[in-house]
Amino acid sequence: QVQLAESGGGLVQAGGSLRLSCAVSGRTISNYHTGWFRQAPGKEREFVAASTWSGGSTYYADSMKGRFTISRDNAKNTVYLQMNRLKPEDTAVYYCAADPTLRDLRAGGADYWGQGTQVTVSP
Repeated sequence: QVQLAESGGGLVQAGGSLRLSCAVSGRTISNYHTGWFRQAPGKEREFVAASTWSGGSTYYADSMKGRFTISRDNAKNTVYLQMNRLKPEDTAVYYCAADPTLRDLRAGGADYWGQGTQVTVSP
C-alpha cells in the first residue's frame, strides 16, 4: 500500500511562490510515475503536472507551463511542486498522485492519492 502526504500549502499573495511537498511511504517512489492535481471550489479536479518515475520527462497543463516545476527526489521518496508567479485563480486544494502507468496518472485515474493541501492566493 502506498501512502502520500502533501504539505507546504498556505496563504500567499499574488506573484508569490510556494513549494509543495509530497512524502511517499509504503513503497519506493521509483516504481511510480507521480503527479499533481488541483481542485478549486465548485470545479472539477484538473491536471497540473506529472513526472515519470525517473524524473526524466515532465508534463504540465498549459496554464502552469513556465510557472510551475515538478521534481522528485527518489532517495527521499518525495515529490515537489514549485509554484512561482502565483495567481488568485491558482487557489485550490492540491493533490499528489502516484500510479505505475503514466497514461492513467495523467488522465486522473491514479491508484494512489494524498489528502490534499490548501493553497490560497490573495489578490
